[in-house]
Amino acid sequence: MRVAIASDHAAIEMKAALADMMREAGHDVVDLGPADSSSVDYPLYGYKLAEAVASGAAERGVALCGSGIGISIAVNRNPDCRSALVSEPLSAELARSHNNANIIAMGARLIGIEQAKACLNAFLTTDFLGDRHQRRVDQLSNPPAQENAR
Repeated sequence: MRVAIASDHAAIEMKAALADMMREAGHDVVDLGPADSSSVDYPLYGYKLAEAVASGAAERGVALCGSGIGISIAVNRNPDCRSALVSEPLSAELARSHNNANIIAMGARLIGIEQAKACLNAFLTTDFLGDRHQRRVDQLSNPPAQENAR
């Protein structure tokens, strides 16, 4: 699988560890930066990641910053992206199976690298269930009129 990864300066070490893990598992990793721990603006990296996934240049994405919150907000500005902020593997699994999340977001200051690896493994190995969940996923990018809400 081709996976894009991006972070800010606070998550540079986690980004390197997760990129190595994915390469060892046989994935093609597209590192969108940054290259070092110099201070950067997380929205710019979130937008780069969102574009890579939305355009099809990558099948899935990994968004990292200090909390995971800011970069996930930036990614979710793109209507073709469904970024889920997770801190444990069950949330990563449910984000894929129920919400068809195509990007996982994590906070390097909130979870350790081993927990992040467990979340990423769940995210990469879980399939979307489709069926009743597809209707709901479709509504994430195309909200229905309120009178049609169930």
